[in-house]
Amino acid sequence: MNVRALPGEQTSGLAIHLLGTPRVERDGQTLPAPRGHKVWALLAYLLCNDAPVSRTHLAGLLFEDAQDPLAALRWNLSELRRLLGSDGLRGELLVLEPETASWVDVRVVALDSWVDALGVPGLDHELLEGMHFPASPAFEVWLATERRHLQGTAEAVLREAAMARMAGGALGEATTLASRLVRRNPLDENHQALLVRSLAASGDGMGAARQAAACRELFRRELGVDPGETLAAAMRTATAAATARPATGRAAAIAQLQAGEAAIGAGVLDAGLQCLRRAMVEADAAGEPALRIRTRVALGGALVHAARGRDEEGAVALHEALVIGQDAAACRELGYIEFLRGHYEHALSWLRRAAQLASQDRAEQARIATLHGAVLSDTAHYAAAMAMLVDAERLASDAGDDRQLSYTLSMRGRACLLRGDLEAARDALDRSIALARQGWTAFLPWPLSLRAELDLARGELNAAAERFEQAFALGCQFDDPCWQGIAGRGLGRVAIARGDPQRALEIFVDAVERCLRLPDAYLWVKGHALDALCGLVVAQALPQAADRIHELQDLASRSGMRELTVRAHLHRQALGDKASGTAARLLARQIDNPALHVLAGSVPGGTENHGGCEAAESCQSVGALPTRGAP
Repeated sequence: MNVRALPGEQTSGLAIHLLGTPRVERDGQTLPAPRGHKVWALLAYLLCNDAPVSRTHLAGLLFEDAQDPLAALRWNLSELRRLLGSDGLRGELLVLEPETASWVDVRVVALDSWVDALGVPGLDHELLEGMHFPASPAFEVWLATERRHLQGTAEAVLREAAMARMAGGALGEATTLASRLVRRNPLDENHQALLVRSLAASGDGMGAARQAAACRELFRRELGVDPGETLAAAMRTATAAATARPATGRAAAIAQLQAGEAAIGAGVLDAGLQCLRRAMVEADAAGEPALRIRTRVALGGALVHAARGRDEEGAVALHEALVIGQDAAACRELGYIEFLRGHYEHALSWLRRAAQLASQDRAEQARIATLHGAVLSDTAHYAAAMAMLVDAERLASDAGDDRQLSYTLSMRGRACLLRGDLEAARDALDRSIALARQGWTAFLPWPLSLRAELDLARGELNAAAERFEQAFALGCQFDDPCWQGIAGRGLGRVAIARGDPQRALEIFVDAVERCLRLPDAYLWVKGHALDALCGLVVAQALPQAADRIHELQDLASRSGMRELTVRAHLHRQALGDKASGTAARLLARQIDNPALHVLAGSVPGGTENHGGCEAAESCQSVGALPTRGAP
């Protein structure tokens, strides 16, 4: 569907606005609204779902209160065809054809560049704003989920736009965009740090200090904690700009670049970052675009991967590189930042751009394909993820990059584990661990924890405990909250298996809190840990169950983690919410995971080949949802 032209620029065609008060325009003129809100609900559901939807599904979702749900659906479809001026939407399976509209706001926000998305009139408004559907509780659950997701996507647009403006020197615009972010979500430390950094970069040091102080007061009042290192780093370093004057040009730039990369590789972070900043200065003095890009990508990558809580500063350096010229690694690193944050649509946009720039570099292609597969796995597009990760494994092997191969195999093993294909998971994870042991100890906790999950699924409790304990100890040694979180979750499940739910509760809560320690930690790990915690508090009928489930549902739906969204609904169903159970089954049908279908009691509705798996065991391996009151 062509979604490039903004409504104000259109000379012809149909424009569909669903953010804010919904409306449809043809050639710039607003068309008469249809009778009833259900037509808008039907349009929103069809536009937000990629696959064709059956009439039976829609009738049950939207018109379960009608005497004849299918007849009610037929009437609303006729109203929708009249609104769109289309003769489509016929047959048992319904889908809106690409030529139906030339512009759709929800698709611009989700799929287009920030430049286009920033011009969407309803960017600061929610989907079908002001509309409620109490007679269709399952649709209400879906709508709340989709609203959260689009709100998270809109925040990702504003954040990316602010960083790009800052990198391009438009500091006033960057500050305005960052202010919008903070107004939308003031408890996000990344948003607060971006506003502080943009104020400081524009020369308003007093304003930056006031904003940082206001943030600290807000966090103490609302969360009972102080902001972390990210806010302090924003005060110390306004941008990723260098800190020394030019000296001797190109040769000095290369020398400083090599020294900085060596220092960071050896774990001497501060000295390495200082060398990389000096390399940027020398490269700018030399005036060589390729070297200017290379130094900024090196600094940005170091801030993202080696420095804790410094992703925002690293992103500015990477955006600066792209202001100078196109670079695959810069695009991939920006995609990686979005991946960690759970901004998956924007991650995929960066990765597609990176892939176009890396056509001759197999090592870079392997990195891009691995990250692309991880994004697809996080969002429960498992068949596509597996295909992408198999290709990434081949590329990494061809490039002779053992570290990349270990990372790729770990992600393939995780996808197999989540789908219940335990034999394939074991093969991939054992190979990943063997490669990591050859010189990448800092990465080892991740595949070790996943391999321990497999041990639990096999009933090998002692082996699982040993691996989780080793992974947790290494995570603490390297001060990595993600590794601590994934291993801690596993240790909690070991405690459950050993009959100690109280100890498990303490471990789960600690694991979730460790995931929250830095604002740029891997969000999926937090969701994975929260899912296990929700299962326990529901099973033990603890009073915090509803709050924890809400936390999981908000995280999963805002980011588009589809399987974790289903699991959140199933937890809520265990508390007696039948509509959430219906929504879980409807959502699970769209996910190619037999283990999840067993858990949700749903029948898959897609056409993908699900393959064989050990689904029943998998339910336990990824954190099954115990029934209320179970031990």
